[in-house]
Amino acid sequence: MDTLRTYLGTLAPDDQAAFAVKAGTTIGYLRKALSKRTRFDGALARRLDEQSGGQVSRSELRPDIFDPPGAAFVDPDAGRIVPVEGA
Repeated sequence: MDTLRTYLGTLAPDDQAAFAVKAGTTIGYLRKALSKRTRFDGALARRLDEQSGGQVSRSELRPDIFDPPGAAFVDPDAGRIVPVEGA
């Protein structure tokens, strides 16, 4: 949410409204969601990221859906011992 709040702060009010429309929502909805800390659906998080040129992080808005940038893949089976047949 912080990247969205920061990004909107860099825009003039008319530009904020235009940004919201391009992302498929309204500035009123974004303001309300920011004040209530509402969780955006994944599609809106993606569109906000795309329309801001990556300045609004989809992974910050929905880390449960989008991997954070630079996150390394962790193999859940990495420490598991698997018996080898015939050994």
